[in-house]
Amino acid sequence: MSTNKPESHTFLTRKQELVDFLETGKRPPSEWRIGTEHEKFGFRKSDLQPIPYEGPQGIATVLEKLQSFGWTPIKEEGNVIGLTHNNQSITLEPGGQLELSGAPVRTLHQTCDEVHTHLSQVRSVADDLNIAFIGTGFHPTCKRDDIPTMPKGRYEIMRKYMPKRGSRGLDMMFRTCTVQVNLDFESEADMVKKFRVGLALQPIATALYANSPFTEGLPNGFLSMRSHIWTDTDPDRTGMLPFVFEQGMGFERYVDYALNVPMYFVYRNGKYIDTAGESFLEFMNGKLNALPGERPLLSDWEDHLTTIFPEVRLKRFLEMRGADGGPWRNLCALPAFWVGLLYDRTALDAAWNLVKNWTPEERHLLREKVPRYALKTRFRKNTVADLGREALNIAQCGLKLRAKNIGLDEDESAFLETLFNIVESGLTPAEEHLKAFHNRWKKSVQPLFSETAY
Repeated sequence: MSTNKPESHTFLTRKQELVDFLETGKRPPSEWRIGTEHEKFGFRKSDLQPIPYEGPQGIATVLEKLQSFGWTPIKEEGNVIGLTHNNQSITLEPGGQLELSGAPVRTLHQTCDEVHTHLSQVRSVADDLNIAFIGTGFHPTCKRDDIPTMPKGRYEIMRKYMPKRGSRGLDMMFRTCTVQVNLDFESEADMVKKFRVGLALQPIATALYANSPFTEGLPNGFLSMRSHIWTDTDPDRTGMLPFVFEQGMGFERYVDYALNVPMYFVYRNGKYIDTAGESFLEFMNGKLNALPGERPLLSDWEDHLTTIFPEVRLKRFLEMRGADGGPWRNLCALPAFWVGLLYDRTALDAAWNLVKNWTPEERHLLREKVPRYALKTRFRKNTVADLGREALNIAQCGLKLRAKNIGLDEDESAFLETLFNIVESGLTPAEEHLKAFHNRWKKSVQPLFSETAY
């Protein structure tokens, strides 16, 4: 995906400038890259409680010790809130979830090596502190008030605004973890096709990655509670974006949508200014109450795009956002799934043929039902498991056609093995954990921490 940053001191006066910004993401296939991001919950091994920001076992200490591996600190008001190294970043989510945003790389072998290196470093630091990290879509034991807050100004603004728009926004912020993939496009038409395929098949990825069946120590009735929470977070900035499938979809149509999504903040002189509820369109017209008469910078537009949370998000690349956090092996499989579907023209055509006749009602039904039933969700005369199998077969062919081999014969399709195992068994990670909960875990979720820690 795009790595060049916009000029932060360029003031915006016309909508076309916003459209042009998105268009700068266009890349020839030879320059397409893969970016993988994943989040994880930290906990103390002694009592399984979440780790705070401060203290000898805190997130700040983790970030300090990771610097011994060559990471450079990012600070806000004197607090280390992230790290950078070789086009990668480590950042903090609102509840202290530790996120790796991987560098844009050419192959899945590289992105998987990156994941392995990062998790090995984190485990080395965590072992010394008697803490650990797990990947799951929703925190399995903690109440919302038990989750510590992080010293980041934008999160305080979001924390105040979220309850005004939905009942689960704070749960999204503090109690969820995801893994996502960022991918490039060649042209506006290529972006639109990938956007449509990505949105339609996002519930399939959600089903394969369903891994959040517990809330506060008990089964919650969902297989992906994380995905369900997004349905009651903020209707202004979430969802399946039906307009993407309509005639006339393109960069300008997405800009029209984003202009009317309420803002959270404007960043000026190292401070976050609360503009929650006002639109970027008002900002463009110099009518922002918090900054009367001032026009936005290009960096404000880039920031605003990061505060929109549909199932697929457009910036200067496309973000696939539908999966729960999960085990180590699944972190390499998600980029394999989407790269296989979207980065080979034959595979992309096949994926579009799979979904192009789905109605808006059917897409909505999948989004609504999959968080509860995952692969067992009924769709027409089949199930999501059947759709998953077909999508995986297309992805496998796409990866083989990419022919990004390592050694003599191992192409990227090997990374799909764990997802094929899930679809053939019919059991998602959530269902495996529920089975253990009712049997060998003896109705306790505590073993989840020791058995799934990275």
